[in-house]
Amino acid sequence: MQPRRRARGLAIQILYEIDCAGHEPEAVMATRQSITELPEAAARFAEELVRGVLANKDKMDQLITQYAPEWPVDQMAIIDRNVLRIAIFELAIGASTPVKVAINEAVELAKLYGSESSARFVNGVLGSVADRLDEIEMKFGASRMRP
Repeated sequence: MQPRRRARGLAIQILYEIDCAGHEPEAVMATRQSITELPEAAARFAEELVRGVLANKDKMDQLITQYAPEWPVDQMAIIDRNVLRIAIFELAIGASTPVKVAINEAVELAKLYGSESSARFVNGVLGSVADRLDEIEMKFGASRMRP
């Protein structure tokens, strides 16, 4: 498995524990990173994802609510909402991951960690987000480098 995919997997595990058990982010990151072997760059990427999601969670949850109005964020499966948060962070805030890659990676995380319907749900929401990416980036003050 590629290091960045493994980093995303680590990030989803960290966010799941924080979201589910309410543990302190710093402690969860330290514990999970100590038991997960990743190259240094991948470990930094995982930490960037976690910190970025935590710092922008409210804005991202508003987007999720906008693009998945039938599914209240607080009632959504913990894995699904955190996969969406990671992908939205990569798409709209970090803005360094190509759109197709961010969506594909999110779908793969949903398949690996979520329920039978998670991948389809994540793909649908992120497809809608990608269609409005320019507008969404403006909300976050980010800008994707475009050719």
